[in-house]
Amino acid sequence: MSNGRLTANGVAAFPLLDHACFGYDRDAQATGIVHFGIGAFHRAHQAWYTDLAMEHGDRNWRIAGISLRSGDVAEQMNPQDGVYTVSERGSKGTQIRVIGAVREVLVAAAQSARISHILAAPDTHIASFTITEKGYCRAADGTLDPAGAGSVYALLAAGLSRRRDAGRGGITLLSCDNIAGNGAQLRRLMREYLELHDPGLTDWFEGECTCPSTMVDRIVPATTEADRAALEAITGWRDEAAVMTEPFSQWVIEDSFAGPRPHWEVGGAQFTRDVRPFEAAKLRMLNGAHSALAYLGLGRGHDYVDQAIADPTLAPVTTEVMREAAASLTPAQDLAAYADALLARFGNAALAHRLRQIAMDGSQKIPQRWLETLAFHQRQGRPCAGILTALAAWIGFVGREGLRLDDPMAGTLHRLWQANGRGGIVPALFGAWGLFAPYWTAGETDITFLDAALTEKP
Repeated sequence: MSNGRLTANGVAAFPLLDHACFGYDRDAQATGIVHFGIGAFHRAHQAWYTDLAMEHGDRNWRIAGISLRSGDVAEQMNPQDGVYTVSERGSKGTQIRVIGAVREVLVAAAQSARISHILAAPDTHIASFTITEKGYCRAADGTLDPAGAGSVYALLAAGLSRRRDAGRGGITLLSCDNIAGNGAQLRRLMREYLELHDPGLTDWFEGECTCPSTMVDRIVPATTEADRAALEAITGWRDEAAVMTEPFSQWVIEDSFAGPRPHWEVGGAQFTRDVRPFEAAKLRMLNGAHSALAYLGLGRGHDYVDQAIADPTLAPVTTEVMREAAASLTPAQDLAAYADALLARFGNAALAHRLRQIAMDGSQKIPQRWLETLAFHQRQGRPCAGILTALAAWIGFVGREGLRLDDPMAGTLHRLWQANGRGGIVPALFGAWGLFAPYWTAGETDITFLDAALTEKP
């Protein structure tokens, strides 16, 4: 049984290869979760936790995955019956698990009617999201951008309307994206969409549905063809949907559900009344340091996170970014130990996490990763040399990339660079009337620092 394609009918071979594999009857499980944005992160994180919950006896929590932009994931997963592998790569080698939690992958543009039907089904209790920061269609002030508000809100509205009309209760809308207060933001944006497009549904949504906040943490690089080939050499199976990740995983969830939920705690998920201290630490320390490594590392010719953190010039800046972030937090954990653990994770050479993957969509990330920390220290009258150094690297990266920049604001950022040049780009972005002024306004000392850093060679 080698050199075949991974399918549900073939997974019995995997225990013989000494790899972990789900043992539950997939066909006997109803779909309980609709997940929007079924990329690699979801498959390595929420679907992995759901698979473990069903392995420990939970039932009827299979996942209908929704691709919002392309059919690539559907083409990878549907011929495999939704079955795929998660490979945890670390210093002790690679551990492989076969995941059976995903029932199917639907493409939003072609299957919207079926998606609304599943959302309205009596067995569906959760809609979850990993649609990245830009998927929430927020304007510069954080409100819903009506021009950009796309399919995710329309699909939800259609499904929720069908639920209401069928006399069924609401569902839990569970954001798993790197946005501060992601649950509260999702609730507000969904309400704004309904007020524009279906105001009669607004009160039902507010009364019947919940939107818990979450903090998610697992480093998941983009899978390469070399990764798939290496996995096939180990297992004898071709897995087009394979996911590579690190051994570490964390999920902190606000315990506020509209109905039943899986027992995700069997995989280590933590339920709490207040996610905010955990999410702030993760966004500002892990994500903030990751973004710093991305822009500084690319400027010095590195390709991967482990290369960048091994650079003696960059390691102290990364440590300083985390120190500045930690000083802005109300701790719910040992932040010094957390920082040490992050540095160790960044140095995991087995993971091959590309800096360009982290550098995508910077305009959507830096407000919560850097600018909130800068604003905190500015109120205290303290400088932030680490984050300002990283911010200058991002500004330089934006200028070098031009219209090639992989960012929803690429056009706007390019026009600002063209209009202002190196000598005026800092105030155009962070001055009193700058693009990011709603998040943080640079003082004279900050502008001088950023200008000087921009003139230095990486």
